[in-house]
Amino acid sequence: MNSEVTIMIVDDHDMVRAGLRTYISLESGMRVIAEAANGKEALSKLESELSGGLPDVVLMDLMMPQMDGIEATRHICAKYPGVKVVMLTSFLEEAKVLEAVEAGAISYVLKTVSSDQLVQAVYSASQGMPVMNSEVSLALTKGLRQRNVHSDEEGLTQREREVLMLIADGKSNKDISDELHISIKTVKTHVSNLLMKCELEDRTQLAIYAHRKGWVQ
Repeated sequence: MNSEVTIMIVDDHDMVRAGLRTYISLESGMRVIAEAANGKEALSKLESELSGGLPDVVLMDLMMPQMDGIEATRHICAKYPGVKVVMLTSFLEEAKVLEAVEAGAISYVLKTVSSDQLVQAVYSASQGMPVMNSEVSLALTKGLRQRNVHSDEEGLTQREREVLMLIADGKSNKDISDELHISIKTVKTHVSNLLMKCELEDRTQLAIYAHRKGWVQ
């Protein structure tokens, strides 16, 4: 590589960040310029002027407190289109892979990859080239199929259905926020969209609606 690739590591585990930092330090063409323990902290650091400028690539964990990787990715890709996000996670759930890609992640990489594979994913991302192994590609395909199967006349997204199921289970916005690892503001947005799409007036009606649909017992 002719130019140095700068990186931000976002993960809520200190040991994971330390391990990634060690791997990256062994690469002469790569440098970590910032770290964050969750999506909220990452956005805060990006908004403040980092001494090394914006990173070329963000290595983003998926499940984190305060703000998860998907929501953080959505904000980063919208506000900093030049920054490439590589989702680095242990989760291979079809819905999560699909959400991450739709949020703007250029690649979805499992934490089981070798250090060489991770380095290649970072280099590829910096050049705008996505990297996904066969497992991730299969999960993405399954996620798209599941969405088509679960789609209905109201046009609810997979996330809206998840929120609806939790509402029907009597969960508060705070409970839903904690369980889905999204902000309360995002939960409120989903609830508003559900009310509009289902043409209902309150949460109780949403819960009844889900039961009548046979989506919950």
